[in-house]
Amino acid sequence: MNCRGKTLTLGIQTHVMGILNVTPDSFSDGGRYLDVQQALMHAEMMVAEGATLIDIGGESSRPGASPVSIDEELERVVPVVRALSNAVDVLISVDTSKPEVAHHALEAGAHIVNDITALCGDPAMARVVAEMEAGVVLMHMRGTPRTMQKAPQYGDVVNEVCSWLKEKAQNAEARGIAAERIIVDPGIGFGKTTKHNLEILKRLSEFRELDKPLLVGTSRKSFIGNVLEVPVTERVEGTAATVCWAIAHGADIVRVHDVKANVRAAQMTDALYR
Repeated sequence: MNCRGKTLTLGIQTHVMGILNVTPDSFSDGGRYLDVQQALMHAEMMVAEGATLIDIGGESSRPGASPVSIDEELERVVPVVRALSNAVDVLISVDTSKPEVAHHALEAGAHIVNDITALCGDPAMARVVAEMEAGVVLMHMRGTPRTMQKAPQYGDVVNEVCSWLKEKAQNAEARGIAAERIIVDPGIGFGKTTKHNLEILKRLSEFRELDKPLLVGTSRKSFIGNVLEVPVTERVEGTAATVCWAIAHGADIVRVHDVKANVRAAQMTDALYR
């Protein structure tokens, strides 16, 4: 993949995307990295631990989260993107569904837009991504963060999510986004029960039929807590187990909070499967 002049080589190793939430209310680490310097130090640490991408988010997408204004999200995200782009040599992703935020973040040095609405939130987002030759992550979500966990139901969750992602990828290409810049994400935890999440992971290899790089984000999520009966602070091992499984079944990128542990898990799994 070539995203705004930055190359991401796929297939040789699993890429670990470190999560950098510059929000006061994210489910796991809200409020820890609101200061630009604190955010930069944490990002630099994740890069030193082996992250090859950093995903910066200024609006929480946890279940029940309330939206924030464009100005507030810009204030949170853009200074961090700018500081990080001057400090490290990795790909920077911006986790947003607002085209204004995406545009300014890309101008500040970001390379990828991670859009949890898969370009459905605002029709202008596809134009921004296409015109700025950015990469894009298309994620499946049923409903919105505020409503997504209200009794989600599927007939066959894998078939439905696969079909939906295929349609969104085709739509993105039709709107001018190069096929080789599109990444798909089945959206673990977004409008899905524990049973749905486990079924997606069990059948993850079916998503390879989409012929797109596959991103999987399981880090510290509630389905791990439900299986292990542990709080969010004790889900490192459960996350690592899902990371190893995801790699063995086709994931190209894994999105995590605990970079060091999961880079090591990924390296060991790569040695076995790649």
